[in-house]
Amino acid sequence: MKKKTLIPLIIVAAVVLIAGVTLISTYNGLVGAKESVDNAFSAIDTQLQRRADLIPNLVNTVKGYAAHEKAAIDSVTDARARLAGAQSVGEKSAANTELTGALSRLLVVVENYPNLKADRNFIALQDELAGTENRIAVARRDYNEIVRSYNTRVKTFPTNVFAGMFGFSAADYFEAEETDREVPEVNF
Repeated sequence: MKKKTLIPLIIVAAVVLIAGVTLISTYNGLVGAKESVDNAFSAIDTQLQRRADLIPNLVNTVKGYAAHEKAAIDSVTDARARLAGAQSVGEKSAANTELTGALSRLLVVVENYPNLKADRNFIALQDELAGTENRIAVARRDYNEIVRSYNTRVKTFPTNVFAGMFGFSAADYFEAEETDREVPEVNF
């Protein structure tokens, strides 16, 4: 008799153990994936901050040549402040778009100052900004790829059941705004 009661007990214990290990493994996998998303967003944030840190130097260099171009300079400064204050992915994306547009307008102003375009400090700053823009593009691509992987995991059965139980939800992509898709017009 004892042998007959022991076998079902072992089967129940094995099922509970397998379910527990599956639950723990799935939860830890979701935590790791969410941390990857957060880390990738931090990489974007770092590059956006790098660009924001370069802007005062660019603005000061341009100010010396283009004192009467206050509107373009002010729009860059305001957009930089909004980027610095943005918290969420959506806010940072919108602020990044605004700053990109303001920088484009400032660079159009620069075209009117041939001496500025030849200034060594300005050229170095422009190169730094171009490098930073490339880093931002790479960080955005990497972030969106990690978000795609994470979102697929969160939405796929049976992980979606556990994700819902533990409060994991899909992450936002860092998307380009409609204005980012427009080809900028540069007149020389």
